[in-house]
Amino acid sequence: MATRIFVNLPVKDLKKSMTFFTQLGFAFNPQFTDDKAACMIISENIFAMLLTEPFFKTFTKKKSAMRK
Repeated sequence: MATRIFVNLPVKDLKKSMTFFTQLGFAFNPQFTDDKAACMIISENIFAMLLTEPFFKTFTKKKSAMRK
């Protein structure tokens, strides 16, 4: 059985981030995409979850390393 890897990444603007990565040729899985998160497909078993900052904060109590 293949292992799937999901990496959670905080983003300031989800729509702009999706547009940027779409222009680079990446696709998104609509089943796991909504107004708080987008599931970017990197390969068959590797995904990047682009999460809005407030939603990302629900996964950890640590500060994100994002610049202001």
